[in-house]
Amino acid sequence: MKNNPVPPFPNEAMASKRVLLASNSPRRRELISMILPQFEVPRLLDIDEDYPSDLRAEDVPAFLSEKKAKAYYGTLLQNDVLITADTVVILNDEILGKPKDEADAIAMLKQLSGEVHKVVTGVTVLWNCGASIDTFSCTTKVKFSTLTDEQIRNYVRIYRPFDKAGAYGIQEWIGAVGIEYIEGSYYNVMGLPVKKLYDHLRKLIN
Repeated sequence: MKNNPVPPFPNEAMASKRVLLASNSPRRRELISMILPQFEVPRLLDIDEDYPSDLRAEDVPAFLSEKKAKAYYGTLLQNDVLITADTVVILNDEILGKPKDEADAIAMLKQLSGEVHKVVTGVTVLWNCGASIDTFSCTTKVKFSTLTDEQIRNYVRIYRPFDKAGAYGIQEWIGAVGIEYIEGSYYNVMGLPVKKLYDHLRKLIN
């Protein structure tokens, strides 16, 4: 039986770095492994996700990803490259975060049903002991078909999407049967725009 192939690093310089992904999301860990053969998850810090009330919804993920990264100042070594990310779902300029419970998840999906919304992920790369920082964001438009109440209830009951912004995972059943189209990166909707991150790492880390 053949072993799964190991992806190459974005460039030679990255191969000598210790890459840290500060995220407890299993989806982000899976996605980053597609472009980085080795990475570690540091001790995760408890960081509040407050942001200025006058901040545009589209700017919130970048603000929060940078806030998460800066919390690690003083803990990084010269050879470390830290990556943080934050993803939000935006419908009509309103951020739909992670649902509090089953009723909240059902209410969110009813809002998204039949509508076009945006998924925005902010990503921050921190290196040189925090002296160098790069923050960017990626936006994907998602169109949901009209979902029945039964479909919504069954999805929430079976998949329990309480750790997902907007109460859904595009890689799950609801993505297969409920999404008509997307404009932009599929992986961004999962939580990490891997192509854009790969390009940034190739250019930044040398």
